[in-house]
Amino acid sequence: MKRYPSTTALRAFEAISRLGSVSAAAAELNLTRSAVSHQLNMLEEVVGFPLTQRDGRGLALTQKGKAYALETKKALTILLEASHVSDGEEVTGSLTISCAPGLANYWLCHKIAAFTKKYPKLSLHILSPSFPGDISNEDVDLFITYGNGSWPEKYVKQLMTIRLFPVCSPHFFHQQGGLGHPSNLIKMPLLHLMSNTDWRVWLAANGVSNTQLEGGVVFSDANFVQSAAIAGQGIAIGDNMVSGDALAKGLLIRPFEKSIESPRAYYLVTSPEKVERKEVFAFIEWLEGLIADAQSRYDRQ
Repeated sequence: MKRYPSTTALRAFEAISRLGSVSAAAAELNLTRSAVSHQLNMLEEVVGFPLTQRDGRGLALTQKGKAYALETKKALTILLEASHVSDGEEVTGSLTISCAPGLANYWLCHKIAAFTKKYPKLSLHILSPSFPGDISNEDVDLFITYGNGSWPEKYVKQLMTIRLFPVCSPHFFHQQGGLGHPSNLIKMPLLHLMSNTDWRVWLAANGVSNTQLEGGVVFSDANFVQSAAIAGQGIAIGDNMVSGDALAKGLLIRPFEKSIESPRAYYLVTSPEKVERKEVFAFIEWLEGLIADAQSRYDRQ
């Protein structure tokens, strides 16, 4: 399956290659050093070879990195000239986005005003899929979906690596008198999304394996899981995107620091034809900037 590098990652690499350091690139792009480093790492994963190498205390391009830097500059120049999205006034028409409900409710809907302010003449429609992972709606221009990245013949771009960890309300935590060792969790009300797989993987990573997870509630939607956790109905597996706002507001807490990387992630999915449209490109570029900022804040936690 072909994976396309993100424009944010390409811009970060172009700035590094031109300015000679991550710090200088971060200052120019108004991002943190960790965010720029993260974008560089993601780009190296996509291209399949190292783009930079240590040079004393600094950073230098590899031979392949030098060649790729030249092509990156050409590609960014073409995109800039072709898209004409630097001025929001030029982006008109309509754009329909399908977003995973949990991410839409707890993250995207809290940020979307910044996009409509930047592109006031663009009519934006946001809807939820008929079922988790559905990308069949032909009226949708761009899908923000959760999965394993396997959508043949589609334009697919990973947005962010997801970290999973237990979350519960402060009231539930104090009501239990604390949670103690992770092994105690199997006796408590666990909240599941689709299945108990995430709980099994997290418990195994914390030395609690071969457990029979009986009872609990299995929900079909991340909205339901997080709402139940906030209401003190049990303990859920949260993540750094969907749970971020609730954690920041104190509606949820992390009773254990251990997190695991999810085998799934959030992806942008569309057709190769639709990704060339300027309104789609504008939304992708805006969203990648948000993701880079969110990732840098999470890295500092």
